[in-house]
Amino acid sequence: MTGGQATRVLVDATSVPADRGGVGRYVDGLLKALDGLDADLAVVCQRTDAERYSRLLTNAEVIGAPAAVAHRPARLAWEQTGLPLLAQQVGAQVLHSPFYTCPLRASCPVTVTVHDATFFTEPEHYDKSRRTFFRSAIKTSLRRAARVIVPSKATRDELIRLLDADPTRIDVAYHGVDHEAFHAPSDDEKARVRARLGLGDTPYVAFLGAKEPRKNVPNLIRGWVAAVADRERPPALVIAGGSGHDDDIDQVVAEVPANLRLLRPGYLRYADLPGYLGGALVAAYPSHGEGFGLPILEAMACAAPVLTTPRLSLPEVGGDAVAYTGESAEEIGHDLASLLDDEPRRLALAKAGFDRAKEFTWESSAEVHLAAWARAAAG
Repeated sequence: MTGGQATRVLVDATSVPADRGGVGRYVDGLLKALDGLDADLAVVCQRTDAERYSRLLTNAEVIGAPAAVAHRPARLAWEQTGLPLLAQQVGAQVLHSPFYTCPLRASCPVTVTVHDATFFTEPEHYDKSRRTFFRSAIKTSLRRAARVIVPSKATRDELIRLLDADPTRIDVAYHGVDHEAFHAPSDDEKARVRARLGLGDTPYVAFLGAKEPRKNVPNLIRGWVAAVADRERPPALVIAGGSGHDDDIDQVVAEVPANLRLLRPGYLRYADLPGYLGGALVAAYPSHGEGFGLPILEAMACAAPVLTTPRLSLPEVGGDAVAYTGESAEEIGHDLASLLDDEPRRLALAKAGFDRAKEFTWESSAEVHLAAWARAAAG
């Protein structure tokens, strides 16, 4: 707040993808919470999202961006020219860019969210053009933005260590979880998802996320095979989420023994996610590293026992309420098998994760954003 008045902020939501993946969950959750706190907001979004945001937000001014910004090159060009102009037109005191890139010149201070530093810490998990683009964007944002918002202390520490970022200009705002959307599911919700997936009464291990190399899906598949192949009633593995660009997955899937069931249903309906995650024996997420780890928080909120890695930010989110494993297929296989054999431990993790997830709210995240914007506006 500046001078007792709310800081007027223009939030650029044009980078939100239609599938409402990680960045969509962040922007949607944050905007809804900010609206509940009566923030003075203007939101610019893709035209296809304008009606949705108008329904979601009661206090904000919602503006549809030019139709051309649906294409990424045009969006990035508009971000440099049209977005600063729009900030002037709506009287913004701060312009917030929620996805790595930001305008180089604007008439008001610019703040930017940098979601992770894995383009520097895990470069081998990205193709060259993507890695080059995001490394450059992050360096530029660290140099140009009045404040940088990150979703974890691990991300802040990596930016300081690797890029000599100014710690006094970085604010840590943990993501929240929508506790209405992600909740402990009823038996009916679980049964509906099983029916949709054609699982019958077969128990299953769940993965939910983009299938990109950093998510370590090939080793998850190999580890699951090692953990269940010799069981009388082997649990299925369900790999749900976007298609991504990990070419190794198809090859590993082809090697799965014929007696095991592996399902790849693609995107699941948002309403099915609690039943899917909360209905699993284990929600497995053996990532090589995350800037935050929203998928494990969402699984915890659905009362699923979670198996993940202690990499980067994941222990900040999971704490003692999740089980940890290594990144190799052998480690995943060993730790997954011991969880599958230990129902009391799975039940204890499910309860601990559910309780811990309540500590992460979009309201808390929104308050950190508001404070960062007030600091940016005050110069």
